[in-house]
Amino acid sequence: MPNANNDSRSPQSTNELSQVQRRAVAELLRVSPVADDLARRFEQAGFRLALVGGSVRDALLGRLGNDLDFTTDARPDDVLKIVRPWADALWEVGIAFGTVGCRKDAPSGNGSQQSFQIEITTYRSEAYDRTSRKPEVSYGDSIEEDLIRRDFTVNAMAVALPQKEFIDPHNGLEHLAARVLRTPGTPEESFSDDPLRMMRAARFAAQLDFEVAPDVVAAMTSMAGRIEIVSAERVREELNKLVLGARPRQGLRLLVDTGLADCVLPELPALRLERDEHHRHKDVYEHSLTVLEQAIDLEENGPDLVLRLAALLHDIGKPRTRRFEKDGRVSFHHHEVVGAKMTKSRMTKLKYSNEMVKDVSRLVELHLRFHGYGTGEWTDSAVRRYVRDAGPLLDRLHKLTRSDCTTRNKRKAGALSRAYDGLEERIAQLQEQEELEAIRPDLDGNEIMTILGIAPGPQVGKAYKHLLELRLENGPMERDAAVAALKEWWAAQSQD
Repeated sequence: MPNANNDSRSPQSTNELSQVQRRAVAELLRVSPVADDLARRFEQAGFRLALVGGSVRDALLGRLGNDLDFTTDARPDDVLKIVRPWADALWEVGIAFGTVGCRKDAPSGNGSQQSFQIEITTYRSEAYDRTSRKPEVSYGDSIEEDLIRRDFTVNAMAVALPQKEFIDPHNGLEHLAARVLRTPGTPEESFSDDPLRMMRAARFAAQLDFEVAPDVVAAMTSMAGRIEIVSAERVREELNKLVLGARPRQGLRLLVDTGLADCVLPELPALRLERDEHHRHKDVYEHSLTVLEQAIDLEENGPDLVLRLAALLHDIGKPRTRRFEKDGRVSFHHHEVVGAKMTKSRMTKLKYSNEMVKDVSRLVELHLRFHGYGTGEWTDSAVRRYVRDAGPLLDRLHKLTRSDCTTRNKRKAGALSRAYDGLEERIAQLQEQEELEAIRPDLDGNEIMTILGIAPGPQVGKAYKHLLELRLENGPMERDAAVAALKEWWAAQSQD
């Protein structure tokens, strides 16, 4: 893979770069059958094709997946003509921005099929004006022109195909080896073209453990307000990728320190509560970041966005509920209720799905429920209600509650852990005995109507609710006992 740049470097730097390039060669060889086949088709049609951007970066990092990004001098209509007979599926959703998407299935090394998701974008430049939320697209004629408009130098590298020529006009390979984010031009120009790139810098810090260059941080700080012209949907997607990164604390800190969080997630910097010598309490901001990291440690089946957002936002109600007590303590009464409402409001503004909003805000609301358990004096009824209220979120609530202990007092931490162990054991025992996941009254609606001799209506719902409360309070009832309890309730209703 020849390098278009031949800068002189130190032996150590040269060794690091050669290791990076060896990883890239191995990755590129894996995708070559598909990439080269596609490139030859473009070449036969008189056009150029290059692997570009994140695909090249990930190949150099040894983590290239089956999502491949290409750039070309062919215009979108020409791309469609070339790709349509070759691809196994085709979509044109991004064609207004010069992007054609397709899927190509190909044999893998072990004889099975693998599927490649491919995007091919015409050389372009794009820029926002001061009021638009969408870029204005114009097409370019050279790959160098295309690369300079990209967000960061580590994403401004390309591999021309099929000859495998490495194109790196902005020293992206060197910056990748140093794990630092820089922009091809000035950061101000880059962020003016697309303000979302400021959030992307924080996202890459979280995903790839990269340091962000000081001049880039300075531009993010001075231009933070520019993010407000970007649509909520695009902001949300970048925030999700950041939170789902390997080290979200780094990215979130950058958002807060530069002022970007004040625009996109103001509840987070608001957690940096002022403290004084008379009223002491834990640093809620640092506590929340630690809870997020501890929740990540408890994940079992990969990154869980619902759990991570709940961990990050679980205490956002504290600033609004903080009270200074006469004895020097600080209280945050009902911050979980206030926090749940704030979570719902913020996530709705960021255009999260209704289900996601419901689940995260519910976890925030329930995150303190365990602390009423104390040393294990909960009744079976209380345990049943805990399970009922958590519903399908019970496993996540277990993880969130355990993550919420950040005390450095080992004795206190151990006591909390043992107490929660005890609660989980109680839940497991009751689940085995009573099928807690499907708590229902001992009589269903049809049985209620038959026993009471009533037609469908509000009274059936009231009777059902009464029997559910009895079920939660006392556990399962024999049918005769349930029928007697229903008739007793009905008689009382008739007297009212």
